[in-house]
Amino acid sequence: MAPVLYCGDPHGSFDHIVEAALRTDASAVVLLGDLEPRRPLHEELQRIRDRIWWIPGNHDADSDDLWIRVWGSALADRNVQGRVVTLPNGTRLAGLGGIFREAVWHPSPGAARGGRPAFRSRDEHAVSTPPSERWRDGHARKHWGTIYPDEVDRLAELHADVLVTHEAPGYHPHGFDLLDTLAQSMRVRALVHGHHHDRLDSGSRWTSQGFASIGVGFRGISAVSIALDLVRVEMVRKGDLDDQRARR
Repeated sequence: MAPVLYCGDPHGSFDHIVEAALRTDASAVVLLGDLEPRRPLHEELQRIRDRIWWIPGNHDADSDDLWIRVWGSALADRNVQGRVVTLPNGTRLAGLGGIFREAVWHPSPGAARGGRPAFRSRDEHAVSTPPSERWRDGHARKHWGTIYPDEVDRLAELHADVLVTHEAPGYHPHGFDLLDTLAQSMRVRALVHGHHHDRLDSGSRWTSQGFASIGVGFRGISAVSIALDLVRVEMVRKGDLDDQRARR
């Protein structure tokens, strides 16, 4: 069966993704955020554009031009943020892009407001944003790469096989237990994430978590498949920083 490829933060580099997708005849290619394309995203991935799905990272709205190349591209409708789609192999894929930011919501005990959100939704945040700081009549542009509580709440009502996030779940030293709870609520078999540019081994925790947690490193690529009770992970391309960050 043609694999589904999960691609760690490209940060503007896409040739390795196109090569791997063509070489493996991948049925779907899922980008885990921090895309930062130098051209519109559909132009960067023209040869495999019909296989692409993506979530945003924290850097994909760093400039007006970047926002336009990502959210304004012909692949804008392939953003999995806050929804579930069915891939060609039948996998139900859900997405939660962006990161937790203290100005909106940082669900950790030591955070401002004890981890309680300042805003529950983008609309609520936009109303509170001074006109001089608004972008496209909403909140500040950077918050297109921010997680809001209502997005998590909506996803928690859905079911999927795989959840892709930019942030890491609780196994990671910089991860969030809240994402474990979300994955469990959605009954996913695997959570695949990017953001930290590493690929730490969390296999010993999969049973207690109730799902497989899989990090994909900087410009790394992993194929993830689910059959019956088994989650299989195959490294297609090692992340550029995997070795030096292996002992984080």
